Amino acid sequence: MDRVSEIKTAHHPGPPTVAFVCLHGAAKSVLAAACFERLAEARGVGARALAAGTEPDPEIAPVVLRSLLAEGIDLRGQQPRRVTRDDLAGAAAVVSFGPDLSALVAPGRAIVRWDDVPALSEDFEAGRAAILARLPALLEEVSR
Repeated sequence: MDRVSEIKTAHHPGPPTVAFVCLHGAAKSVLAAACFERLAEARGVGARALAAGTEPDPEIAPVVLRSLLAEGIDLRGQQPRRVTRDDLAGAAAVVSFGPDLSALVAPGRAIVRWDDVPALSEDFEAGRAAILARLPALLEEVSR
């Protein structure tokens, strides 16, 4: 499901956090989280993001590192991490780039599905464009 209006926000103290989850936690989720936080900062919105994977790779995809570094976001030295139940329970919104997260979330919890985003390893620009196009609506929804 890709409709941002389906997000059920959790009520937690502090700024809302969006959990972006892909299989390896090394490309789509990393790019989405970094760009989401940059967008939130540019708009003066106190929102955060986390990137994780269900089967994390040992390192962030080099194409993502290079792209973000060229934009002034330095993630060198950071590593993908495994998503936890607590990550998802504490998130105002959960975005999945494919993995089935139903075993990690409370029953009835909405998961925004961005499964149609192209693999960054196959078509980086198309995948990046698909992610960037969806972030403004997501930011608006979680900042309400």
